[in-house]
Amino acid sequence: MDLYLPIAGLSVNILVIIGLGGLVGILSGMFGVGGGFLTTPLMIFYGIPPAVAVASSAPQITGASVSGVLAHGNRDGVDYHMGAVLVVGGAIGSLIGGFLFRILQDVGQIDTVVSVMYVVMLGGIGIFMARDAIHALLAEWRGERPTSTSKRHHPLIAVLPFRWRFYRSGLYISPLAPLLLGFATGIMTVLMGVGGGFILVPAMIYLLGMSARVVVGTSLFQILFVTAATTLVHAMTTQKVDLVLTGLLLIGSVTGAQFGARFAMKMKPEYLRLILAFIVLVVAIRMLLGLTWRPPEIFTVQAL
Repeated sequence: MDLYLPIAGLSVNILVIIGLGGLVGILSGMFGVGGGFLTTPLMIFYGIPPAVAVASSAPQITGASVSGVLAHGNRDGVDYHMGAVLVVGGAIGSLIGGFLFRILQDVGQIDTVVSVMYVVMLGGIGIFMARDAIHALLAEWRGERPTSTSKRHHPLIAVLPFRWRFYRSGLYISPLAPLLLGFATGIMTVLMGVGGGFILVPAMIYLLGMSARVVVGTSLFQILFVTAATTLVHAMTTQKVDLVLTGLLLIGSVTGAQFGARFAMKMKPEYLRLILAFIVLVVAIRMLLGLTWRPPEIFTVQAL
């Protein structure tokens, strides 16, 4: 059962796209990621032009994040104070990212830049998260007492001025730290078509030292607003948002996010990090192969 996508200029199987949205929704609810790091590459693998895949994933991530925030908010798993600071930084970053995206698109390098960024960012984050989760699990299996997890924020963050108290996260740090983190996430949201959760979640844990109880929900709260702003940026600058494609993805992702949030409450954080690291590394390896492996058809022709 195929459906024509007007912006992408091709036909897709409806059930495949809905299934992809459902998978991304489950990941969103489980890990606090918007799922764009998986949605965008899979759409590219399916044959959708990278520019359309990046632009169309933003509104889909917004819908999945709404569902996830509601699920975690009902369990007091969202630090709205911290989330508001992240949102401000993300909104500014999305505007800067929109200009960068348009420049790269005009010079014909957006496809290559998107792929290279995925390989570098996903590969680095995946290796770091896998190593940390494996060490924690090995210590548990050996019966060793875990080292104190009260390691708070990074020393560089401790020297920043104008400290605020974020009660639900259990932090007393400068708002400049989450502001800059949100800014970087906003740029990545526009350039890579991701919510930025795969960067935001580890950063909030290892850099800001946030309580694990509120990390997932707060990440989704920030992603919700930043991806909404990113959708507007793409709609006004690149005109590559395919609403038909987005609608199919949303059908699956909104439902999947509810199931993912329930799964997350029943699993140990170490297992969640290990699963997420594995998924991230698989996507990074596949993107690397796409950059280096010679395709059967070197040139393609598309009617405009």
